Amino acid sequence: MLSQRLVEQFTHDHGHKPNTAEVKSWERSLPALMSVLLEAGLQEVTVLLEYGLPLTSKRADAVLAGVHPGSGEPSYVVIELKQWSQATPEDGEPSLCRVDASTRPMLNPIAQVRGYCDYLASFNGALAERPERIAGAAYLHNATDFGIAGLSEIGESERGRLYSEQRRGAFIAFLQSRLAPVSGAAAADELLAGKTAPSKQLMAVAAQEVREREQFVLLDEQRVAYETVMRAVRHAAQADRKNVVVVTGGPGTGKSVIALSLLGELYRQGRPTLHATGSQSFTKTMRRVAGTRKREVQDLFKYFNSFMTAEKNALDVILCDEAHRMRRTSANRYTPASQRSDRPQVEELIDAAHVPVFLLDEHQIVRPGEMGNVDQIRAAAAAKGLDCTVVSLDSQFRCGGSDAYLRWVLRLLGLSPGGPVVWDPDDKMELRVAGTPDEMEAFLDSKRAQGHSARMSAGYCWKWTKETSPGQALPADVVIGRWARPWNVFGDRAIAGAPPSALWATDPAGFGQIGCVYTAQGFEYDWSGVILGPDLIWREGTWVTDRTRSKDPVFSRSTPDDEVDRLIRNTYKVLLTRGMIGTVLYSTDEQTREKLRELVPG
Repeated sequence: MLSQRLVEQFTHDHGHKPNTAEVKSWERSLPALMSVLLEAGLQEVTVLLEYGLPLTSKRADAVLAGVHPGSGEPSYVVIELKQWSQATPEDGEPSLCRVDASTRPMLNPIAQVRGYCDYLASFNGALAERPERIAGAAYLHNATDFGIAGLSEIGESERGRLYSEQRRGAFIAFLQSRLAPVSGAAAADELLAGKTAPSKQLMAVAAQEVREREQFVLLDEQRVAYETVMRAVRHAAQADRKNVVVVTGGPGTGKSVIALSLLGELYRQGRPTLHATGSQSFTKTMRRVAGTRKREVQDLFKYFNSFMTAEKNALDVILCDEAHRMRRTSANRYTPASQRSDRPQVEELIDAAHVPVFLLDEHQIVRPGEMGNVDQIRAAAAAKGLDCTVVSLDSQFRCGGSDAYLRWVLRLLGLSPGGPVVWDPDDKMELRVAGTPDEMEAFLDSKRAQGHSARMSAGYCWKWTKETSPGQALPADVVIGRWARPWNVFGDRAIAGAPPSALWATDPAGFGQIGCVYTAQGFEYDWSGVILGPDLIWREGTWVTDRTRSKDPVFSRSTPDDEVDRLIRNTYKVLLTRGMIGTVLYSTDEQTREKLRELVPG
C-alpha cells in the first residue's frame, strides 16, 4: 500500500513516525490525485511525493515532473492537496482562511502553493534560470465551488491556482497544458539533481530587505505570522485597539526573517516601527549591514532597555526579536538614578507600540535573569486587558532544514525526553566528531578553502582577557593541550585583524578566534565547530554539569545549581544549532569524546 511505504520512508528520513492526521491525508488525498492523472492520460509523468524544499524541512505534497507539451522542455507542477470541504477567507485578509476543523487561521492554499513555487524557483538550480518551468495548483478534492468560492479573492496565477472536485475537468485541462503524456523521469532527475543555491542568510540581505523589497520567501506558518501582524496593524489603526502578537519557534524557524520582512514592509508604508533585541552583537550587526548606505536605517535597530522613558503607543509596531533575552527590568548599573524603576521590561515594550510583536525561543535562555517566555507575555497583556495572539513556527531553515538533527541535539543534551540516540545521517546535515581541536580546525579550514563560511565556538570554560594593549595580539586564552586560540574580541574595536565582538559571526576574519554563546546566538554560518568544555561531561550514563569549571561571570553564588545546569545545556544547544551545512563536535574530556563517537558513527 502506497501510504504504508510513505510511512516507512518518512520514518527513515525524519527519525520519527508521521502523525495520524498526515497518514490519513495520504490515504485519502493521493488516490484522488492519481485518479486525475490517469483520467488526464498522464500516467507516465513522474510524481515526487512529499518533496522536500531545499534548506528547509517544509515538504510539498507532490511535484509532477514531465515535459511541456509546447516547448518540449522540462515542466513541473507543484500540487497542494486538501481534504477541506469548505473554507472561507479571513475577514479583510484573503491570504488567510478559516476551516471548520481548525480554531486558528490557516494559510490560503493558493498562497501556500505559490510560496512553494517561488521558493523552488529561488533555491533549485534547475529552475533558477528557467522560472517559467514551474507552476502550482491546490486541489481540494472534497470541496464544491460554493464551499471555497471566497478563497480566490487573493487572485490566481500560473503558480497559484485553485480547483475543487466540481472543477475536476478544468484541473485536468490545466495539467494537460503543462505536461505532455510522455515519461517525466529525465525531468525528475534534473530537478532532484538541481544545485541548491546558497541560503539567503539573514545579514547578507538585511540592507535590501529593509530598503527595497522582500528578499525572503515566507512559507506556511511564517506567512501566517507575517499576515497576523499586518492584520493587527490595520485593526489597531481602524479600531484604536492594541494587540500583542507572540511568534515562537526553535533555531532557524525564521523568526528574524519574519521580523525583517515586517520591518521592510512597515518602513515602506511609512508606519513608525522599530526593531529591538537584547543582543548587542545582533543589533550592531543589523545596524552595520542594513544601514550601510542610509544612516537613518541604523536607527531602526534598538535595545530592549531603550524604552524605559518612551511615550506610550508612540510607535505603530515594535518588533522584539530574540525576545527570550528580555530581562526582569531595564535598569542596570549604568541607568541614571532618575530613570530607575522596578517596572517590568515586558510592560515597557508592550506600552511602546500599538502592536508589540515578540519573537522568541524559550530554549535559548542562556543567562540568569533572562526570562522572555509566552506565559509571561500573555500575563502582562492580560493585566492590561489586551488580546494576545500566539503563532508557532514548526519548520526550520537552519541546520540544512534537518528536523532530525535538531531532535538529535535536544535528546543529546537532555532537553527533550528519551536520552541520546545514535545519529542516523540524513542528506541535509553533516555531523562529525573530532579527536583533537587541531583536527577540527583543519577540517573547518578546508571547508573555508572551498568557499564556505565556518566558525569555532566553545562553552565558557576559560578565562577571557578583556583588555589588550595597542599593537598586541589577542592572548590565546582557550588552551587545550598544545593547542591554543584566543576568544573573540571583547569590545567594539578590531584588534590585530580580528573583528569587534559584534561582527565575529559575520566577518570572515572571525575564523581563528573562539566564539562564545553571546557572540554566536542569533547568527548562522555554513560549518560550525563546537568545543564542549569541562563544564558538561558524560559520566556513568548521564550528563554531569560542573559549575566550578564555568568561567561565565553571569553565574553568581546565588544562582541555583538547577538553573546553572539548564543554562549550560541551553548554551550548548545554541552553539550546536548555528551550522547550515554541518557541525564538528569536540570535547575536552576523553570519556565524553568516547560517548560522542558512539553516537556519531564513522
